[in-house]
Amino acid sequence: MSAEHVEARPGAYADSVTLMRVSAEVREADGVQAALIAMATELNLGLLPEMGFRLPPDAGPNHLLVAVRARDDTALASALAVAETALSARRLPAGAGASLATPPRTTAAAVRAGGGGLALISVPGRYAFAEAMDALEAGCDVMIFSDNVPVEQEIMLKDFAAHRGLIVMGPDCGTAIVGGVGLGFSHTLAAGPVGIVAASGTGAQQVLCLLDHAGAGVSAALGVGGRDLSAAIGGRSSRAALAALDADPGTELIVLVSKPPAAEVAAELRDFAAGLATPVLFALIGPGEPDLTAATETAIAALGLPVPAWPQWPGEVPAAPHAGFLRGLFAGGTLCDEAMVIASDRLGPIRSNIPLRPGLSLAAREPVLGTTGAGHAMIDFGDDELTMGRAHPMIDQSLRLERLAAEAADPAVSVVLLDVVLGHGAHPDPAAELGPAIAAARATGGVAVVVSLIGAASDPQGLHRQAAALQAAGADVFASNAAAARFACEKIEGAR
Repeated sequence: MSAEHVEARPGAYADSVTLMRVSAEVREADGVQAALIAMATELNLGLLPEMGFRLPPDAGPNHLLVAVRARDDTALASALAVAETALSARRLPAGAGASLATPPRTTAAAVRAGGGGLALISVPGRYAFAEAMDALEAGCDVMIFSDNVPVEQEIMLKDFAAHRGLIVMGPDCGTAIVGGVGLGFSHTLAAGPVGIVAASGTGAQQVLCLLDHAGAGVSAALGVGGRDLSAAIGGRSSRAALAALDADPGTELIVLVSKPPAAEVAAELRDFAAGLATPVLFALIGPGEPDLTAATETAIAALGLPVPAWPQWPGEVPAAPHAGFLRGLFAGGTLCDEAMVIASDRLGPIRSNIPLRPGLSLAAREPVLGTTGAGHAMIDFGDDELTMGRAHPMIDQSLRLERLAAEAADPAVSVVLLDVVLGHGAHPDPAAELGPAIAAARATGGVAVVVSLIGAASDPQGLHRQAAALQAAGADVFASNAAAARFACEKIEGAR
């Protein structure tokens, strides 16, 4: 009979990436059947019953969950010791800071100590406003990596920045290149004449990596937050970023990348861009718009460079198509949007937790619990709701791995479409986890697995090494997300 321990420790905190790694270490301990070491957010508390654990009483977001189930008491005790050792190893030893100067306790104090420039804010969303405002008042431009920041606060920050002649990148700005330095999820890229303004993280990464394949360098990439082209925000930071790149003598062409924008905001930005000295190319996801690959090809041609054949790695053991549904499991919201636009035009409506139109929404908990009976469906695992208290899926693949196994076991599913995003800050070896999961999915249900691999030649994970591992597992791999989505649709259509 198995043994179980569930505990909620008050006042204990660690970031989600640290706790993800601790959980992984505990799960690898001998005799462990299930383990979750995480902050007691609503999402993580909801995971406990799904994993077969009881709920601890009075647990809240300021508690640390330690939930472990093992084959017997001895294995449980050993696993808990592993957890304690792993947690302790990631804490600053007592007295370690005694000989150091007192560190700044506010963002403004840090600016005074180190000078102005750009402040990168990466704290839980409910605290981001205060830190960002502190930085703006101290004269810094701001990049807000944090998500789950209220819209009203985003508007206040961007209006205050405009009044001060500053820029706010974000909230939920996952990618930027400033002064040749990559921030957030970034890639190692050559300098060049293309400037990027991005209301999208993974969309910008797709464009940046395709430019890298074509030998076109980048002057800067200014993320503005995924909501910047919404009706509520109105392109506030996009205008500031366009103006900044227009004033940069090293930028010869600007590409504005966005997830589906509000039509009126896109029109206003086109009018604004028409008044700039630097040409602006729009890469906006949506029906009737060029996909990101096509938009990048236009940019490459405008620079006078040849458009290359985009890399692809066919699966070593092709899957025999069978009739069924397409399921997309994405880490990147814009990549998910792009795939849905392409697939809905060919296959019909696609349900999602980030639907293209009303009436196609998956229920709030459905992305975690499953998509059974949903027809064609795609999930953005990087959406705010699914990252509360958890590391981003570009770092922590666990929810997607679980979902992949469930989709493979569903006889109604024919093709699974995934994105894998490489670069600094992302998982150090995603194929090491995804490869066995893809091979198991292929063996379980005979589903075809198609992967869009977003990476640059110099990324630390090794673009071609990752592609080869995914290919060997049976996936068809594409450097272009649009090409991957079309190939997945062709698999469904061929089976029909």
